[in-house]
Amino acid sequence: MIPRWLASVCFHGLAIVLGLAFCRIGLLHWTNPEPFEAIVPAYLGAPSFWNLLSGSLEMLFGVGLVIPRTRKRAAMLLCFLVMAMSLANLNMWINDLPFNGTRLSTQGHVIRWCVQIVLLLTLAWMAQFHPFRRKHEPKN
Repeated sequence: MIPRWLASVCFHGLAIVLGLAFCRIGLLHWTNPEPFEAIVPAYLGAPSFWNLLSGSLEMLFGVGLVIPRTRKRAAMLLCFLVMAMSLANLNMWINDLPFNGTRLSTQGHVIRWCVQIVLLLTLAWMAQFHPFRRKHEPKN
């Protein structure tokens, strides 16, 4: 069994790494918007708006993931955001759209979706969604 202090260090370390990664990706939405705007589904319209909104939320919730006090709520909100942004990833696959000049093969898209599922499960664990709720913490 892993010592409680080591599990805690790993949990906090993972949260910080993921939070900083979301901040970096969110910043890319602002500094290099073209690849992100290109995969926004046409039926949503206003790709610049959706790109800047999602990038801003990624940065905001990424910071929230780094801060222990706001981590649980930020992880929950990131779960919902990642699910919503899956529309762009699905649009990219269905319409064979390149991202930053690169088209993914079917295998590449499947791998991308698998990574996204692992990310969602990790965020759900950090948000302590049932069945990931820690046994020693009361339900909210």
